[in-house]
Amino acid sequence: MKLLRDLLYKVTLENVIGLTNMAIDTLTYDSRKQMKFGLFVAIKGEVFDGHKFIDQAIEKGAIAILCQDLPTTLNPKVTYVTVEDSRKALAYVAANYFDHPSAHLKLIGVTGTNGKTSITTMLFHLFKSLGVKSGLISTIVNKIDEIEIQTQHTTPDPIALNSLLRQMVDNGCSTCFMEVSSHAMNQERVRGLNFSGGVFTNLTHDHLDYHSNFHDYLLAKKKFFDNLDKQAFALINDDDKYGEKMVTQSQAKIKRYALKTEADFKGKLIESRFDGMLLNIDGEEVWVKLIGGFNASNILAVYGVAMLLGYDKTDVLKVISALNPVEGRFQFTRSSGGISAIVDYAHTPDALEKVLETIKEIRTGNETVITVVGCGGDRDREKRPIMAQIASSFSDQVVLTSDNPRSEDPAAIIDEMYAGVDASKKSRVLKITDRKEAIKTACTLARDGDIVLIAGKGHEKYQDIKGVRHPFDDMKVLKEILK
Repeated sequence: MKLLRDLLYKVTLENVIGLTNMAIDTLTYDSRKQMKFGLFVAIKGEVFDGHKFIDQAIEKGAIAILCQDLPTTLNPKVTYVTVEDSRKALAYVAANYFDHPSAHLKLIGVTGTNGKTSITTMLFHLFKSLGVKSGLISTIVNKIDEIEIQTQHTTPDPIALNSLLRQMVDNGCSTCFMEVSSHAMNQERVRGLNFSGGVFTNLTHDHLDYHSNFHDYLLAKKKFFDNLDKQAFALINDDDKYGEKMVTQSQAKIKRYALKTEADFKGKLIESRFDGMLLNIDGEEVWVKLIGGFNASNILAVYGVAMLLGYDKTDVLKVISALNPVEGRFQFTRSSGGISAIVDYAHTPDALEKVLETIKEIRTGNETVITVVGCGGDRDREKRPIMAQIASSFSDQVVLTSDNPRSEDPAAIIDEMYAGVDASKKSRVLKITDRKEAIKTACTLARDGDIVLIAGKGHEKYQDIKGVRHPFDDMKVLKEILK
């Protein structure tokens, strides 16, 4: 329970009609979840406008309304608070409601196109091994120390997010590692949080179905670093050409990690195999279980965060050498007959190219590389032909298939992908709509020693078809077929 006036701390108010010394029991922006003695925040969303549900929220027990536009008719028993941007206001109100949990944590945000899940997950396991109780907020799962909570969004809404952080604090966690998506920045989900540091991984073509252009996508990522205060650190990937742009207006202490250039945290990939790779990290050789240059970069970011938080170099490198690959991120298996198979979340052109480049670096040249890949429906259509072009350029054979078609026709998506394949390579590309059949075909085509890559879905355990999530696990299907 909180007084309304206390919930409005840091919120820029335009007008208040009614009392603010009333006790608020609940907080919501979804009128369907409204409860008695609650505050309802009306948000103008991409699909629905919460202002249309103000009366419904009052009928269900809302005693205070926070909105941008006042209703035509006001209820005399209800307090109305108007603001310029109710999304921003909700973020501050949520932080106030849960007593600012981020102020009691070392909260580290990781943003970029690729690598967010791998870095946050590895950080969580690293700190757990170092004896530090931590929280994790990621695409795959949210964790409060040992407690797992399934996730719906990469970055939760402000109410769910602050509730999670509060539970972490109450359970004795001292650190939290979270993915910060561009959607979250645009929708003000992390406003009002106290970040101890931020990590930038890279920036490539993605989410242009949501952002109007690449520049807006860049600005959404940059906004995270603009908002860091001078007590925080900003750790950027100096191998990425957009790294420096991220921090041009940041007050944070700027640190850099790199494999290709000199940096505060320097790494070098010495040897790479399907069972791991040998790295040089700040002068120390370390064998790790992960694979590929992109993972070498991710590991360097993890190492940099641990150093910036004051942990012992030897202890950190020892734990890093024992870390396992993140589920669905270059996840490797081998059949009894010797077919090497990899499941990876690569769903952007850059990520797919990096995975295939890694396979190229490791292979001897005598194997056939067969790639199964699709593109999601109701998402960025521009990348579809690019994904197929990359797959056909780096693979000996390609099977284009369904990913999460959502409301679109899977065959139409595949046709848009196929349009990007060079005429000289079309003969080595198959189109199979059924994903399980596509994986089975790839495995049937493979001979002992060949390499099969299943790209696009990684850790996901479903296929989204016409609004229904059907159970589907690439690795599970793959292992069943390889038997």
